[in-house]
Amino acid sequence: MPRPLTTGVDRSQLHQIIAGLTEGVILIEPDQRIAWANAAALAMHGAAELAELGGTVAAYRERFVLRYRNHHVISRTPIERVLAGETFDEVIVNVRRTDRPDFDVMQRIRSLVITDSAGAPDCLVLILTDVTAQFEAEARFEKTFNANPAPALICRLSDLRHVKVNLGFLEMTGYRSDDVLGRSVYEIDVLNEARNRDLAIGRLNAGETIPQMEACLRLPDGGTRFVIVAGQPIDMGDEPCMLFTFADLELRKKAEVALRHSEERFAKAFRLTPVPTLLCRAEGFAVIGVNQAFARVFGHTEEGVVGQSLDAVGLWSDRTQRERFGADLAAQGSVLAFEACLRSRDGIDLDCLVSAESVTIGDEACLLAVLQDISDRKRSERELFGAIEAVMADTSWFSRGLIEKLGSLRHPGTPESRPATPDLTRREGEVLRLICQGHGDAAIAKRLGLTPNTVRNHAAALYRKLGIHRRGEAIIWGRENGFAS
Repeated sequence: MPRPLTTGVDRSQLHQIIAGLTEGVILIEPDQRIAWANAAALAMHGAAELAELGGTVAAYRERFVLRYRNHHVISRTPIERVLAGETFDEVIVNVRRTDRPDFDVMQRIRSLVITDSAGAPDCLVLILTDVTAQFEAEARFEKTFNANPAPALICRLSDLRHVKVNLGFLEMTGYRSDDVLGRSVYEIDVLNEARNRDLAIGRLNAGETIPQMEACLRLPDGGTRFVIVAGQPIDMGDEPCMLFTFADLELRKKAEVALRHSEERFAKAFRLTPVPTLLCRAEGFAVIGVNQAFARVFGHTEEGVVGQSLDAVGLWSDRTQRERFGADLAAQGSVLAFEACLRSRDGIDLDCLVSAESVTIGDEACLLAVLQDISDRKRSERELFGAIEAVMADTSWFSRGLIEKLGSLRHPGTPESRPATPDLTRREGEVLRLICQGHGDAAIAKRLGLTPNTVRNHAAALYRKLGIHRRGEAIIWGRENGFAS
């Protein structure tokens, strides 16, 4: 224990009482001498013995520089204030030594004046607490708080006034720091239009965690901004506070509005398009919706088909076509102008061109299908081909120019664009030549010495190789390719 300066008063018992305290204690005599200091006080000054404090108040001031937290130099140090008989509860100062630039300590200091029986100052006491660790932690928090890009705000629970605001909040809202600090949570209302405002205010008043909830901040320019706000109780020094953090919802809200408008436009176009259209899930082809044109052409109401698969609705007349359509869709992701025979609710088969495109609605993979009814066109084609077959039963009198014009009805385009002549057998060529001359199966059989059934087999093989299905088509193809002579 350091030895005190010689005085006329024996304070040994007092020294013994305070020597082991964790708080630092410095005793000062009224004549400005530093009489005694315990080990904790010496450590808070980086001193090993009492003499390093300077011995007197004047020497102490020459050896130690004291500043406030804002780095302003203190004009009247705590030791001078207590020497003047002043008592104070708490002063926070930064203490540095002039002979050791690396020494830097934060101290919380309060004073005590011990008087004699006559009431005159007998012993002056400074009580010191090392708060360096606390302020270092606060400094780290301050840096983190200010550097955090997430908007944040801190209000004091004792009076619900904002005491800290970071750059993220200022940039998000357009406020200035002076507009926020010192204002109450009701002036800068961070819970404005919160979904659970009553719960949030109750938690705030109780100093309890405020769960995440949507709110709408009022901005200084008169606008608003949608956010998610949450509150977490924290202590700043010894002051209970509430840390508010925010997530900006403005971009999400704009995206939601744009999506809603897009969906509305899609729904209108889907409903009003004059071509039968349906929307179904990509997996299982369960119907999600159909438009008015679909109901008109196929006779199915939306209520009757929604939720059912296309197979359950009975839309496909030919299962082979349905399987080929599914394979094309799986391979390409879309199908354009797939020719298929579809069946209406009344059991009528309709020739259609089916076009389908994969789309995503929400997070679900769907299929948008357009079904163009071409039954009238196909009927006209069949009637035309039937007429051609009828008149070409005897084509020996047709001119080659007319034959070519009739052929163009089945094979539009230039001769260069036509496919190459298939590899016909000699017998198939003979049968084709006689067909082009207008002979029937019996006459051809007689001319070639074959049975009529054999002639029909050769004709079927011939049709397969040429990619045709009718006698009239065979006549047109043969005359175009030199088999009419």
